[in-house]
Amino acid sequence: MSDQKNPGTERSSHVTQGVARSPNRAMYYAMGYQESDFKNPMVGIANGHSTITPCNSGLQKLCDAAVDAIKAAGGNPQTFGTPTISDGMSMGTEGMKYSLASREVIADCIETCVNGQWMDGVLVIGGCDKNMPGGMMAILRTNVPAVYVYGGTIRPGHHKGKDLTIVSAFEAVGQFTAGKMSQEDFDGIERHACPTSGSCGGMYTANTMSSAIEAMGMSLPNSSMMANPDQEKVDSTADSARALMDCIRNNLRPSDIVTKKAIENAVAVIMATGGSTNAVLHFLAITHAANIDWTIDDFERMRKKVPVFCNLKPSGEYVATDLHRVGGIPQVMKMLLNAGLLHGDCMTVTGKTVAENLANVPDMPPADQDVILPLDKPLYTEGHLAILKGNLAPEGAVAKISGLKNPVITGPARVFNDEQSAMQAILSDQIVAGDVVVLRYLGPKGGPGMPEMLAPTGALIGKGLGESVGLITDGRFSGGTWGMVVGHVAPEAHVGGLIGLIEEGDAITIDAHQLLLQLNVDEATIAARRANWVQPKPRYTRGILAKFGQLASTASKGAVLDAEINY
Repeated sequence: MSDQKNPGTERSSHVTQGVARSPNRAMYYAMGYQESDFKNPMVGIANGHSTITPCNSGLQKLCDAAVDAIKAAGGNPQTFGTPTISDGMSMGTEGMKYSLASREVIADCIETCVNGQWMDGVLVIGGCDKNMPGGMMAILRTNVPAVYVYGGTIRPGHHKGKDLTIVSAFEAVGQFTAGKMSQEDFDGIERHACPTSGSCGGMYTANTMSSAIEAMGMSLPNSSMMANPDQEKVDSTADSARALMDCIRNNLRPSDIVTKKAIENAVAVIMATGGSTNAVLHFLAITHAANIDWTIDDFERMRKKVPVFCNLKPSGEYVATDLHRVGGIPQVMKMLLNAGLLHGDCMTVTGKTVAENLANVPDMPPADQDVILPLDKPLYTEGHLAILKGNLAPEGAVAKISGLKNPVITGPARVFNDEQSAMQAILSDQIVAGDVVVLRYLGPKGGPGMPEMLAPTGALIGKGLGESVGLITDGRFSGGTWGMVVGHVAPEAHVGGLIGLIEEGDAITIDAHQLLLQLNVDEATIAARRANWVQPKPRYTRGILAKFGQLASTASKGAVLDAEINY
């Protein structure tokens, strides 16, 4: 990592920079400031509210609560907006290519406002998947006192006595087309899967990242599993704003909190809760922003130490609100701490250490529940996010191996260069048990934007092929994905990765036990194919996707846009 300092590391406050006595004050007076206000900190509130998606449609009330709390605590709140993309709505469309790019846009928006307006601290409020890593990347770049506020999870939907999430709707497509579901049930699931505002309810990407940020110490204890519609989420936001004011007064900065040990705490919670594959990509980006030495191999190191002991969707039974009911992330962290799997001496935004925050949390959850299981009787004895390597992925690929009876398959390649043709093949029963579906030219540069593949993976589950069909891609997966799937294959097809040289019928091995992703073709044949390979022209030559495709690093380094900048 570079030893370049983050922009906010040594900077002083807006007062000592001259705002207290400068012509710039005229513009503050235009917004109602009084003379006394210039002695108080200018506190940014990055508000992700929008009516694009239920994940973010309930954030304005949180922003309003933060404004009031900051004013009452002697600060000057300055609100500004950040964009969002709904992964669930854009899934399976060209719009999904903008999802990962939005992480960078969110980070850039926050960095621009905080540094451009020389703010003394920032409260970041976000909902949908990329809001959390984007917000954290900006927090670490600017390095002013900061607290992250997660907008909260959605409540589970219900249909005929079963809990539903957004993934239920995607899997229903496969079940309906396979003749395993009635029109009535298909319509019922679609209409009732998402009953309130809030982010997708399982341990999918949004809840995974909010949990990890809490474990890392950058949000308040017990704040990451609350439901957005509940008053406690509003109250927690006000508490977060007050905590931020204390951080500003005490000059407690993100660089004091987000250390390598704090990252290990976050990843331990991701493993314990069965979190999303996207966490690998996002924490590579977060550690890059923080100048922390962290690689894709560190996830494998953590996986071997931490069992999965939370029974959460997509590979378990329960949703985030169930976890919150039985103690939430503090309960998970206390169990990890007692087992020697958490660093208790890490500082947090409360001004206390992890161990101090957890001092009054019970050693064990309530006995009459099976959301959080005993550590000696986990769902899986090791973590679920495996880093596979082999000739198909010398830089690494990410597999979620939970929920599978036997995560090993060798089968013939069924090759597709776009998601839509693969989806059509699955729904028309052209994919059969034993096949290995190859989805390529969907990486950070080739997509561009590394879209998620929830539609085809959900369709495979719905068709009853989740255990018997493999799928590999240089794209990503939704946090709701499970099955014999491997993503983030690097190097990607667009830059000459071996995944781009696979031909129909080639034998491919996925072996999570041996951490192997292998194309079973001799080296001479591979060399001949490579000699004839021609890089495709970029799909976009203007706008944000063109820029992302040009600048994005490999997935094994987080698909960040500034990885190759050297000073």
